[in-house]
Amino acid sequence: MSCNWGTELWDQFDNLEKYTSWGIDFLERYTKFVKERAEIEMSYAKQIRNLSKKYHPKRSREDESRYTWCLAFAATLRQLNEVAVQKEELAENLNTQIVCELTRYTQELKTERKTHFQDGRRAQQHIESSWKQLESSKRRFERDCKEAERAQHISDRIDLDNKTDGEKNASQRCSMKARQTAQQKQQAAEESRKDYVTSLNQFNQDQHQHYHTLVPVIYQRIQDMEERRIERVCEAMRSSAEAERKILPVVSRCLDAMMDAAESIQPRMDTRQVVEVYKSGFDPPGNVEFEDYSATMRRSISESSYLDNRTEGRRHSRKLWPFIRKNKLLTLLSSPRQPPPPPPTSPSPGGVDSTSQSPPPASREPITQRLNDLMSSGSRTRKQCLRNLKRGLSLKLGSSPADCSHLPPEQRRKKLQTRINNINQEIQREREQRNALLKMREVYEQSPQMGDASSVEPRLEEVKQSLQRLEEELRRNQTWLSEVDSRLSDHSTRRQSGGCGLNSQATTPGSSSLKQLDNRSPASRESPDGSYTEDHNAELHFKSRSSEFDEDFDDEEPLPSIGTCKSLYPFQGQNEGTLSMVEGELLSVVEEDKGDGWTRVRRNLEEEGYVPTSYIKVFLDSSAKGFVQSSRLV
Repeated sequence: MSCNWGTELWDQFDNLEKYTSWGIDFLERYTKFVKERAEIEMSYAKQIRNLSKKYHPKRSREDESRYTWCLAFAATLRQLNEVAVQKEELAENLNTQIVCELTRYTQELKTERKTHFQDGRRAQQHIESSWKQLESSKRRFERDCKEAERAQHISDRIDLDNKTDGEKNASQRCSMKARQTAQQKQQAAEESRKDYVTSLNQFNQDQHQHYHTLVPVIYQRIQDMEERRIERVCEAMRSSAEAERKILPVVSRCLDAMMDAAESIQPRMDTRQVVEVYKSGFDPPGNVEFEDYSATMRRSISESSYLDNRTEGRRHSRKLWPFIRKNKLLTLLSSPRQPPPPPPTSPSPGGVDSTSQSPPPASREPITQRLNDLMSSGSRTRKQCLRNLKRGLSLKLGSSPADCSHLPPEQRRKKLQTRINNINQEIQREREQRNALLKMREVYEQSPQMGDASSVEPRLEEVKQSLQRLEEELRRNQTWLSEVDSRLSDHSTRRQSGGCGLNSQATTPGSSSLKQLDNRSPASRESPDGSYTEDHNAELHFKSRSSEFDEDFDDEEPLPSIGTCKSLYPFQGQNEGTLSMVEGELLSVVEEDKGDGWTRVRRNLEEEGYVPTSYIKVFLDSSAKGFVQSSRLV
């Protein structure tokens, strides 16, 4: 069905003007809608990206790369970040392909509409001017006709009066004048009639041209303009949907990847991984022994003196390793102290030479000796020996041993296996580098102009030494690993074959716990933190009295001062257990240097700690010197 605004809407100029203005307003509103939607998509993408960044681990953690649910969540965050990228691309396409184009087209449309309606107004003004001219000639023709008729009527009446009166001269003159006037009016009316006919013909011609030529052409242009506007809106909507459809496959793949990540979670594997991570390899504790308190027991002098200082009737329950409270000794083991710093090169004025105050290179006391002193000393001396033991263990374990013996067996095996894998990778890299250097030397020997073959020898020697070092380290770690594997296999065999029999043995009243502990396997002598003592008997004595020593240490009294000291240099105690001091400060000496370069001092009843021996000048009392010597001999 053909539709032409020029023929169908020839008299709706004002309505067409309103309609086209509303169409342009709609186009601007749709452009604003697309722009705001692009802003929403961009804001959504930014928030999704920030959310993914917020919950994504800042750095790769071994725990999160070990479990499937952590890996699945990390994969979900990566796919979510990809979704944000697609949303940003959608917002950019909406802005560049739709918003900018529609904004430019709207300005062009406004200009074109203004031109078309200006042409229509000019045609309208022309037809209105022709109509006004027609109306003017028509009114003039009507007026002239009425005046000519009136003049003819007057002339006829004068002629009739002249015939009645009979006066000839005067009547004839008046009649002649009236007839002349009537003739003039008739001539004017005839001319007006001609002008009216001419104006009428001209108006009819202009009107026909207006409604059949000008108006259809102008209205057709307006109609074409409106159809192009509607088509542009259609293209914009189609482009918007197409831009969104373009990202749907990628978003769908991201969702599929999220589903795959969720499906990859394996609870059974994660629980097994927890066992692999936290398994210590220790045997479960055996049955608790019966302690017969009714029988009279003779104790040694040191043990009796130790128990007499405690309240009568106070029982000490022996706790198993998995449930024992972490005592202060293990606390010190977890935070080893560093060696004391050397004194300043230029001492303060009034101070003595630093070389005179530096500690002598005395050998450290073995941990076995300190344990023996601890078990064979009296109550007050035992407290001092316990402090010495803490210091000895702390300084001895200041750095982890190379064979990872401080770890539980299972964790030690994993640590050594990881170290062996890393060493193998380094050996592979060194071998590749050695092969490349050998090829380079061969090329230089065949083509001396390319380089000197002897220049490669130093680097080859370095690689050779590095390979020897790595291979030696590999053999050493493999030996440690084989030792751990043999121990773990022995533990597994005992647990499967003899574990039930060991747990089912009945303990006789009065049996000695120390004797049963001596008959245990070497694995049972491992502490919960995986470390091994140097002396098995000392370790057994230490375990049997650990809870008692721990409680005794909790409510201990301050040690008496054995002398005074003066600080030669300022010292900032940054490590745990150290005490800061200023130059020239007087402090009380609580414990003498044991050969490790540290002296225990006290500022008041609450501030106590260790300071470098080379930083102070010690003045020991004569009685205190004798007490220290006697305590060492006990």
